[in-house]
Amino acid sequence: MFALADCNNFFVSCERVFRPDLEGRPVIVLSRNDGCAIARSNEAKALGIKMGEPLFRIRDLVRRENVALFSSNMTLYADFSRRVRSVLRDSAPQIEVYSIDEAFLDLRGVECEDFDAFAKELSQRCRRLTGIPLSVGVAPTKTLAKIAAELCKHYPKLLGGCFMHREEDIEKVLRKTPVEDVWGIGRRSAPKLKLLGVHTAWDFRSLNEEWVRRRMGVTGVRTWRELHGIPSIGFEHQPRSKQSICNSRSFSTEIYDRKELMEQTAKFAAMTAEKLRSEGTLCSELTVFAATNRFRGDEPQQYGNIVVHFAEPTDSTLRIVRSVREAIDELFVAGCGYKRAGVIASGIVERQASPHSMFDAQSQAQHHRLMSAVDAINRKTGCNSVVVASQGLGQVLSSSDHRSPRYTTHWGELPTAVIK
Repeated sequence: MFALADCNNFFVSCERVFRPDLEGRPVIVLSRNDGCAIARSNEAKALGIKMGEPLFRIRDLVRRENVALFSSNMTLYADFSRRVRSVLRDSAPQIEVYSIDEAFLDLRGVECEDFDAFAKELSQRCRRLTGIPLSVGVAPTKTLAKIAAELCKHYPKLLGGCFMHREEDIEKVLRKTPVEDVWGIGRRSAPKLKLLGVHTAWDFRSLNEEWVRRRMGVTGVRTWRELHGIPSIGFEHQPRSKQSICNSRSFSTEIYDRKELMEQTAKFAAMTAEKLRSEGTLCSELTVFAATNRFRGDEPQQYGNIVVHFAEPTDSTLRIVRSVREAIDELFVAGCGYKRAGVIASGIVERQASPHSMFDAQSQAQHHRLMSAVDAINRKTGCNSVVVASQGLGQVLSSSDHRSPRYTTHWGELPTAVIK
């Protein structure tokens, strides 16, 4: 058996943990720069607020319906995600983290007489220990477990847990599940399937396996078999190495100054290098891009990107920042107001598996020791205590007018209780 543990409206739920007054009130969490809605409470969904809806389009609705607004607080959300994973690890031999708010549990070999009770108890324990509501679906395959977890969100009487294994129950659920909602099919393949009369998950399951293979290849066959209760999607006991790492932002105001744009992108470069080191990886390729505001028809438009190739894969902040500065120097066009920029590291390899040139080995070792020392200082004394001069001393130019305190990770923002 497999289980999927899915946090309900995760970002909103994190905000509500320290704000119980928000229960029953419509709440939305905004993207960086407070641009659009990226998380919505059930009450906000009932008002017709869509995922990705720009804030400027719904300001009147927000004001009229007293919708609570929050800027994204990723530090808080990441810490709650860690806490939820800790609860899950106590309940299963292995977990596979699928996203910040989802994880699969490998229950094969687990002796359990009542998986339905197991799912409900896990949901209740997570709520009790972390404050986060959790939907837990248990089924013979990962795809069916994902569908079972989704059922919990729509049917409160399930009490946060659903064990879907009987053939008649699976058929009943799949007949009501739109084909585009099946994990592994998605919205790209769904329109083509619907043209062929395949509208539900049950319709897809009823197709001939060879037909699915010809039309959708191995991936489609895996999904088809999973819907038949045949485990066909492997369980990742260790997280896969990232194929790329991206750090980018839309700025709160346009940047017209070369030095200011260079400082902002140097910050993204430093974030990227730090992420590489934290995961024990190196990158051999870097893409640097900058773009103007495409919604400003009265301004000159410019988009440019440069790909930098490293002779030796690296995780050195010094080398990566230097390359980014050179790229921005080449990309920048005077008179243009840059609204967005970013850095993408690719060609990622494991540090231990990466060979080095005999001519560069000493330099690589020196950079590694220096970066390790910088990371240690920043961990001990606070993020960005030591930075490359190119980054400047300012913050990333982004708006977060509605950000809640980082209650669980910053001493100065701990919640306070007033006893009267």
